[in-house]
Amino acid sequence: MRGAFSLGAFYFAFFVCTGLSVAYFPPYLAARGLTAGEIAWVLALPQLARVVAPGAWGALADRTGALRAIVILASVANVACFALLPAMPGFAAIAWLVGLTSIAASAGLPLVEAMTFAALGSESGRYGPIRLWGSIGFIAAVLAGGVWLEPRALPLLPYAMLAFALATLAIACALPGATVHVAAPTGARLTRAAAALLAAALCMSIAHGTLYAFFTLHLQRLGYGGSLIGVLWTLGVLAEIAIFLLLPALFRRYALSTILMVSAACGVLRFLAIAWLADWLLLLAAAQLLHAATFGSFHAAAVAAVQRVFPPGAHARGQALFSSIGYGAGGALGALLAGWAWQAAGPGVAFTVSAGASLMGLFFAYPLKRAGL
Repeated sequence: MRGAFSLGAFYFAFFVCTGLSVAYFPPYLAARGLTAGEIAWVLALPQLARVVAPGAWGALADRTGALRAIVILASVANVACFALLPAMPGFAAIAWLVGLTSIAASAGLPLVEAMTFAALGSESGRYGPIRLWGSIGFIAAVLAGGVWLEPRALPLLPYAMLAFALATLAIACALPGATVHVAAPTGARLTRAAAALLAAALCMSIAHGTLYAFFTLHLQRLGYGGSLIGVLWTLGVLAEIAIFLLLPALFRRYALSTILMVSAACGVLRFLAIAWLADWLLLLAAAQLLHAATFGSFHAAAVAAVQRVFPPGAHARGQALFSSIGYGAGGALGALLAGWAWQAAGPGVAFTVSAGASLMGLFFAYPLKRAGL
């Protein structure tokens, strides 16, 4: 497929930056003297930008066809952010820099998803072997960063992120120009199938809110050591990589709606197991392997479904809405619900809420089967 190498390379470099940010940006900010509350605000800004900004960038991309140019702009924003970050004097300056960067940078990944499926055409199952390079980049960043970024080396984090942001920018310039249908100025109405898909994505992202916010703390309370917790996180990402390799066969054999419903059902089982059976290591490991379904196959089937439930002139907008509603609003709401449930009733109830959100995801995915997806 034309452009497969550059697309895989973009995912790899992009998710190396993401992995470094997720794992090491909070301790970097703490080392810079920010308080816990200030760190929380800085980390919330990209999520808030992700709720609103991608939709506007997607609409612009659909109207102009300039997907690659906008991805390049998003990459330039990241380069500027990481280059300037060491010079920012304190919380206010860092927050402004991260917030303004996030408005532009949030356009990058959704538009690359649209470009990937445009390049794939009818071979949507080949998305997995391309996208898995993002997962490989993420896990490489987390593992290698843990070795390299000792507490003394934390001040070097922006320079490591800058190096991979520059790589992302260089790769973005070489991405294949997407074959797009420029949309008319008046946007298409959201169909019932599109609304159901976005609602299912929102629910599944909410379901993962407790996992991303409190999984480590939950296991620490149960007496698990740091090394074993790291292995369990890694197990989930490895399972995600494995399912991406199997996607071509899965997409040939099963309908997208079936993959979405089975993935959501696996979410119910996974989060109930983490909620009440996490002291059984083998069951906990099995629950982490279900990350292959709850994130891997669900995400792949959902982004493929976006290309079907949105018209050709709105594919970029569809991917942007998927990112905004699913990972932006869903991620923020999931973290808030997790915090409230954890504080009110403890980890068991918090992860049971996640299981309930997965069940709602299954409920919203079912109409897609009736719609012939």
